[in-house]
Amino acid sequence: MDWMYTLSGFLVGLIVGVTGVGGGSLMTPLLVLFFGVSPATAVGTDLLYASLTKTLGGWVHSKRGTVDWKVFGLLAMGSLPAAVVTIALLKYLALDEKTLRSLVTSVLSVALLATATALLLKDQIKKLGRRKDGTVYELHHRYLPAATIVTGVIVGALVTISSIGAGVLGTVALLFLYPRMPSVKIVGTDIVHAVPLTALAGMGHLALGTVDLVLLGSLLLGSLPGIYIGSHLSAKVPEKVLRPVLAVMLLIIGLKMVFYK
Repeated sequence: MDWMYTLSGFLVGLIVGVTGVGGGSLMTPLLVLFFGVSPATAVGTDLLYASLTKTLGGWVHSKRGTVDWKVFGLLAMGSLPAAVVTIALLKYLALDEKTLRSLVTSVLSVALLATATALLLKDQIKKLGRRKDGTVYELHHRYLPAATIVTGVIVGALVTISSIGAGVLGTVALLFLYPRMPSVKIVGTDIVHAVPLTALAGMGHLALGTVDLVLLGSLLLGSLPGIYIGSHLSAKVPEKVLRPVLAVMLLIIGLKMVFYK
């Protein structure tokens, strides 16, 4: 079975390398639906997997100067405490396996459907932020810090329970809040923010005993070369083709997760 995990890691890594999204959105449901891994263990393992695979991307963006560190700080101010509180609540509530499975799969299915919708409507979402004369709607600068922190709280809780939300949903939120920020900076800031968030949430799951380290190693063995190859292929595959395909894939997986028992 280990080689199947490695192959799955390679394929998911390839998709992440080409599209920039899809890590948690694909890996966690794949582990649950295809390999029969318990939802909580799939989430915990995927969080550590995401933190390790995104570290390289975050380092590249920081070296290129495509990270807004002020926005990163505001997001982290909300997301990191939210991750700690969510882990503490999971430990305090000590949910039985059936209830925990139900909670994780419910949040997971909602996150998948929201991610698929955000991918499909990304262009329309950008247009929503513009007036007829081409200028952009902007939240008053007085409220921006608070709105960014609140976004961090929501993303932090969502990621900790489902391992999904730090990528596409975080990017869409930043598009709304900072319409003038260049796309490359939004992506860079979102990736760098995902690194400490997934690491902290993953360590929390490790403490709860919902991380499979052998599984993690098998996934990384395949995903790292997959991401490397995918990143070199990304320039040759048009985003307009990939995005709808990925969105439909996530939509189908999300609907399957709704009826998962």
